Amino acid sequence: MAYDRAITVFSPDGRLFQVEYAREAVKRGTTTVGLKYKNGVVLIIDKRITSRLIEPASIEKMFQIDDHIGCATSGLVADARVLVDKARVEAQINKIRYNENITVEALVKAICDFKQTYTQFGGVRPFGTALLTAGVDSDKTVHLYETDPSGALMAYKAGSIGAGRNVVMGIFEEKYKDNMSRKEAVLLGLGALDTATDEGLNPEAIEMGLIEVGQHFRKLDVKETQKYISESNKNNKKE
Repeated sequence: MAYDRAITVFSPDGRLFQVEYAREAVKRGTTTVGLKYKNGVVLIIDKRITSRLIEPASIEKMFQIDDHIGCATSGLVADARVLVDKARVEAQINKIRYNENITVEALVKAICDFKQTYTQFGGVRPFGTALLTAGVDSDKTVHLYETDPSGALMAYKAGSIGAGRNVVMGIFEEKYKDNMSRKEAVLLGLGALDTATDEGLNPEAIEMGLIEVGQHFRKLDVKETQKYISESNKNNKKE
């Protein structure tokens, strides 16, 4: 028990229990998926609406960081907002200092460095959130990164965070292909999310965002989202 009371104390087998507890907070969060396709990246979130009295639009788990970068979160949303604000500041500082957009990798590393400091000093706790960050650099390179409460980062072709991660990643391992079209990527992501969600896809609870080469990051409106969900449901019935 003594080893999990302070962030700066390693257990005898080399573990930081507070960081592992933060990862558990992410695992309890809503399932979030991201997939790269031919000219962009799509992010899909299940907001997990627990009451019919909740206004779905008030649940914000997807954020635009800059014109060319967006992210989706799982875990403690309040923690995620702090990281998103930090990321937005970093992006603007780079733009003012160098008169160019920050690269996706540089931004993700800056946020991970910030998260890592919260695993090294007493009197603080790790951020209990993970981010899927999608973006396109000025050289038209498409990126999808997953960050961890420890400050670790990993680039993926298709990734997932949250409660249904293991199920989703199993499906992606089997069905993901390079250079898919946007429609193929969205339908694969929705199908995996449907499989990982006990109650199926609720159109009001699904939020989607995408970034493509030559365009700004944007969230899909309700009509576009419902169109993709209807097609996904038809495909699932056929299977």
